[in-house]
Amino acid sequence: MKKQLTALGATLLVSTSSLALAAGTAQLAVVGSITPSACGVLISGGGMVDFGRMSSKTLNDTQPTPLPRQTLHLSVRCEGATFFTLSTIDNRAGSSAHHDDWHGLGMTPSSEKIGGAYFGLHASVADGASVRTLVSSDNGGTWQLGNGLGPTTLTAIETDPGAMQPGAVAEFDAEVGLYTHIAPAASLTLTDEVPVDGHATVQLKYL
Repeated sequence: MKKQLTALGATLLVSTSSLALAAGTAQLAVVGSITPSACGVLISGGGMVDFGRMSSKTLNDTQPTPLPRQTLHLSVRCEGATFFTLSTIDNRAGSSAHHDDWHGLGMTPSSEKIGGAYFGLHASVADGASVRTLVSSDNGGTWQLGNGLGPTTLTAIETDPGAMQPGAVAEFDAEVGLYTHIAPAASLTLTDEVPVDGHATVQLKYL
């Protein structure tokens, strides 16, 4: 893959063993580094979603209770066309009451998992054109269509329709759908107020 370069620095080192005219060899080394175009990630509203106070009486007793779907805007801006992936770090890892690709919402004082949250990318646009997103569960070895954004997969942008391979883009925008479930009330100790405490970091990695 071709990568846009923001800087190309090189140092030319020429060395000889001595100044003697009899020296028959000299060592030459060319060193430096090539860096990808710098990219920045921004989430609307500071990435904050607040469901406010929820009465325990409104929770399903034996089934997860879905909360109203929330939407945030995700944007990526790079200095030039760049190959990158998106994923998340679950800062409440181990507290998801759902699948591994859901983010945890913290624990009750009795060490019970409160629930889980899932992120999905919708209405994706790259460099002014509608695009599909790809996901990989084997660290980029293979790709398939998908819009999930989570801690167990990589998400990339398909710029060549049907190629099923990540493409390079300079600008990317998408709506992030937040799907949140609270664990069945019967599995939680709710005698006191319990804070819902989900926290995740969106990370960008260069390919």
